[in-house]
Amino acid sequence: MTTPPDPPSGTRPVDPAPAAAPGAAAPGAAAPIRVLLADDQTLVRSAFAMLVSSARDMDVVGQAGTGREAVELARTARADLVVMDIRMPDLDGIEATRRIAADEDLAGVKVLVLTTYDTDEHIVEALRAGASGFLVKDTRPAELLDAIRTVAAGESLLSPGPTARLIARVLRLPEAPPPGVPAPAALAALSERERQVLTLVARGLNNAEAAQTLGLSPLTTKTHVSRIMGKLGARDRAQLVIAAYESGLVTPTCRSESP
Repeated sequence: MTTPPDPPSGTRPVDPAPAAAPGAAAPGAAAPIRVLLADDQTLVRSAFAMLVSSARDMDVVGQAGTGREAVELARTARADLVVMDIRMPDLDGIEATRRIAADEDLAGVKVLVLTTYDTDEHIVEALRAGASGFLVKDTRPAELLDAIRTVAAGESLLSPGPTARLIARVLRLPEAPPPGVPAPAALAALSERERQVLTLVARGLNNAEAAQTLGLSPLTTKTHVSRIMGKLGARDRAQLVIAAYESGLVTPTCRSESP
């Protein structure tokens, strides 16, 4: 066996880099998503915590049993995203979401609402309050993790199944448009293609699905969505959905003309 040569004079061997700790992000990798879990059921929170902690790109930074605790922990734990149950004591998930969205110090915090039933009309209130999306609690584990990644990346996520019947039913009721939601008249500024894209977004399709439906590239579709948000002054896709239903572009029985 050949003995390796000694290092040149004046130098010393370089120690090998230490192995990364299990679950640690690789050098140069994005920082883990800091997730706060808010649910009044301890067992549910624990199950979600185990699931989220199993993902290498996520960290559970706190657990809240009430909406008030969720707002406080969103600040102190420096969460990137809050998985928020709607029905909680002391302060419900809707008001907690509204307070998080209205707090300038929490401007980068996203809220993903979870609900037991996809017919829960409070979901619409949560979207109006500032939630970036919602899922039902019987969602498969992998889908929940994907939803967290999607919302944390700045996209909105709306369960396609309940989106049309739920949001359409509630938003077509007589009610003044809530603050922050684009006025229906603003849709006049959209091109025909942009209206087609908005129609598909309101149905719950993501960029890739809308692109396939319209025969466009995902990048082109993403550009259309960004332009629509700019024209309507919407902060996310959830507000685009609300604007589409309130304007009548999409209705429970007639979803506008086919793209």
